[in-house]
Amino acid sequence: MPTLSRKSKIAIGVGVAVLVLLLVGPRLVGLGTDWLWFSDLGYTRVFSTIVWTRLVLFLVVSIAVGLIVFGAIAMAYRSRPVFVPASGPNDPLARYRTTVMTRTRWFAVLPAVIIGLLSGLVAQGSWATVQTFLHGETFGQRDPQFGLDVSFYAFDLPFYRLILNLLFVVVVVAFFANLLTHYVFGGIRLGNANGGPSMTTAARIQLAALAGTFLLLKAVAYWFDRYSLLSSQRKQEIFTGASYTDINAVLPSKLILMAIAVICAVAFFAGVVLRDLRVPALATALMVLSALVIGVGWPMVMEQFSVKPNAAQKEAEYISRNLDATTTAYKIRDKDDVTYDPNWTATPADPVAVNSDSATLSNIRILDPNVIAPAFNQRQFLKNFYGFPAQLAVDRYTVDGQQRDFIVSVRELDPAKYGANQQNWINKHTVFTHGNGFIAAPANTVDEASSDSDSDRGGLPVFKVSDLESIRTPEYQATAPIKVKQPRIYFGELIAKVNPDYAIVGSVGGDREYDEDGKNYTYTADSGVSLGNWFNRVLYSIKYTERNILLSDAINENSKIIYNRDPRDRVKKAAPWLTVDSKTYPAVMADGSIKWIVDGYTTLNTYPYAQRMSLQEATADAQELNPGQTARRQVNQQVSYVRNAVKATVDAYTGKVTLYQFDTEDPVLKTWMKVFPGTVKSRAELDKDQDLLSHFRYPEDLFKMQRALLSRYHVSDPETFFRSNNFWSIPADPSKDQAVQQGLSQPPYYFTAAAPDASNPQFQLTTVMTGLNTRNLTAYMTASSDPENYGRITVKMLPTAKQTVGPQQAQENMKSAGPVASDRKQVEDTTRVTYGNLLTLPVGRNGILYVEPMYTQSKTDDSAIPKLYRVLVYYNAATDGARVGYAATVAEALRQVGINPSEVTAPEAGQPVEGDTAGTPQQAGAITPPAQQGQSADRDAAVQAIGDALTALKDAQTKGDFTAYGQALDQLNKAVAQYETLPAQN
Repeated sequence: MPTLSRKSKIAIGVGVAVLVLLLVGPRLVGLGTDWLWFSDLGYTRVFSTIVWTRLVLFLVVSIAVGLIVFGAIAMAYRSRPVFVPASGPNDPLARYRTTVMTRTRWFAVLPAVIIGLLSGLVAQGSWATVQTFLHGETFGQRDPQFGLDVSFYAFDLPFYRLILNLLFVVVVVAFFANLLTHYVFGGIRLGNANGGPSMTTAARIQLAALAGTFLLLKAVAYWFDRYSLLSSQRKQEIFTGASYTDINAVLPSKLILMAIAVICAVAFFAGVVLRDLRVPALATALMVLSALVIGVGWPMVMEQFSVKPNAAQKEAEYISRNLDATTTAYKIRDKDDVTYDPNWTATPADPVAVNSDSATLSNIRILDPNVIAPAFNQRQFLKNFYGFPAQLAVDRYTVDGQQRDFIVSVRELDPAKYGANQQNWINKHTVFTHGNGFIAAPANTVDEASSDSDSDRGGLPVFKVSDLESIRTPEYQATAPIKVKQPRIYFGELIAKVNPDYAIVGSVGGDREYDEDGKNYTYTADSGVSLGNWFNRVLYSIKYTERNILLSDAINENSKIIYNRDPRDRVKKAAPWLTVDSKTYPAVMADGSIKWIVDGYTTLNTYPYAQRMSLQEATADAQELNPGQTARRQVNQQVSYVRNAVKATVDAYTGKVTLYQFDTEDPVLKTWMKVFPGTVKSRAELDKDQDLLSHFRYPEDLFKMQRALLSRYHVSDPETFFRSNNFWSIPADPSKDQAVQQGLSQPPYYFTAAAPDASNPQFQLTTVMTGLNTRNLTAYMTASSDPENYGRITVKMLPTAKQTVGPQQAQENMKSAGPVASDRKQVEDTTRVTYGNLLTLPVGRNGILYVEPMYTQSKTDDSAIPKLYRVLVYYNAATDGARVGYAATVAEALRQVGINPSEVTAPEAGQPVEGDTAGTPQQAGAITPPAQQGQSADRDAAVQAIGDALTALKDAQTKGDFTAYGQALDQLNKAVAQYETLPAQN
């Protein structure tokens, strides 16, 4: 063997050290900075649990695998033949054998160490599987085939699979390591010219024992394969779960193959004693043949000749299992989670009930959060480095005692807008550190031009601003509908788009952070990792490969670094076991703070018989055409169980992350709460914060998954489900031609409207369904976001005996209506037209109203602001047929289609009121006060109140102030109710 010089050895040692440093160093730095970040956040329990679990897994698996592989090599080496004749003068094995003999320890230990380390690195990534196995909670639900609790499939089976896979790998590696060692040292000889044995007894015993062990593991795998059948994809085009063929052919075949594997394993162990490997060889051939005939051929024949000719009947039982499991796994169970309202609109809408539906008509949203972002950006930007996301949020606030929808956002730093002279490190990371202000605009209101000189204001949102300047004014404290006390935004969606997204705050000897013109600021919260010591500065300098963190005078003993500033990333890092919603939104709390609200999901991919679906595909829709700076696609993950188990908040100023238990029945969340005790606050603590509860929205991604499932799983009969003749489709977004061409689904919409079963206003998330591959409206789906009945899903199903216009048809009718078409053509010749969200609104219980805003902007100026130009309305009245409204205000557009809240008839004493079908209401349109005026002071006062309310309604309609006449309509209803309480006059 050639020897290395001392210099060569030193050079090799240095090279190895550098390589190890490059490989391990960044990981150690990452661990150090992560520890500091979790400590700052108060989630060290999460970090330490994950790290220790990974470390223990790595060590246990590395040592176990390394010892097994080393044992296989050592046994082969120790049992090698004393004398191995060379096959010739140029026998290559002789040279290899000599080389190995001179470095025995290296060739025995090094492969075992490398294989052990690699196995440990792979295994440590399964820390979640181990922790859920150790802390798994029971579901209290059993699968229909084996009668096992669902927790077995969720937590136990993945762990057993992990152990089996590791054992398979180590046995196979040990087999080949033993085989190679025997071959090198002569225990196995190929083409023995002397006619002697080609394999020593020791080699035969060891290899047979390893092969037998492998077959025993295969037998165990066949046993567990039976349970995996309950998530079979054989019938994936119809349903997930074990089908007729799986239960009646594949399941028995697994037991037969398991028995054959045990017999083959016994045959190999017998070969140790019998000194004959022909029996094990025959057994192995039998097993391979059996796997093909029993495991593949038998199920294939049954599927083709028994199941397919009678599939509807054969699969009925298994489809029924899938229906039950899917509706349970996704919380879409009939009566428990979803209320179905059949034959909706079967009876004509009552005009009085429609006109009286103030909860819906006074809250019609004409501002599309995906269209009006340029208005926020240009009218509220203040400085070039501020901005708003391209997709704004919808939330509700109580103003003057009434719940109203608002388009909301915060004014954040937008790194994409930094000027050339603002791109240096000092500005990006120590000066421009935070945004300024919460901006809200009533969703049902636009500004009007007050004069010719102010005409550019018409059609724009009416902004309610809470920033550093406005909150100081007395008017703000007295009249602001939404009051913010700390408008500085250090954590947000746009801020996190700077790469890397860190800011260094805190200072000595003066404020450094830009706050307002002529005034700087110093961050005062306790958040942030201290850079006051050189150790931390070195760590972060390495982490971000930035020498300025070490050299800059801007950093001193009071400096802190804040990073991971996107609320979704912050929650995901603090709770890595959660899947977070792709959307987040800011809300102003009662204490004046701004908090980002993030929805967290617990998921499983092995819920027995539950339909498996892709998160990414189920949540994709037409909003992808307008992604903006902060839009995200959901992770590409297959799931068969989803719960909105956690509501999380991230303070926009401090960055504090708070996790709340939202679903108290979710066993997956309970399991993780046992893994990380104290990290998730109980539901009882959440219920104490009614202000926070009032801002929770039903999560959009979950709603999209549920609507995709309900388009099929509203069917409860297995044979009807198999025929697919009663399925629905999610319509393409009609407001975007590109969405229609690409078949991108219409996104669901948030708005306040009358609750499905009452007249009171309710903030809800809604969508519509059309018939399968048709454009006719088939169903309307809504989920409540109000605390009282949060998450309650209502599906209104239209009668199948008649066809109802769907969203795309309604828009075509609106666009092609005579007055609309002529005016629209002229407008489109000179401006760029954008259509906003096409809202489908149930009105008056049985009426269907379509409303769509139409915006215009300059064709030549890409930065022009979209302004509301017209409101399009489509309404099919029972008596007069379909009508199209096209006007500058919602009020006028509604009047054109026969809906006029100011013409609500005040019922006489004893006559039915709104929603009462016991009698015949008066004809809408006659403004007739009750009779018998002047007979008493109380009656006169009641009549006067009704008259005043009607006058207010007329005035509001004339002005086009829809919010005002909605309030006046409420006043009218109260006055009528008061009148009816008076005793009848003779």
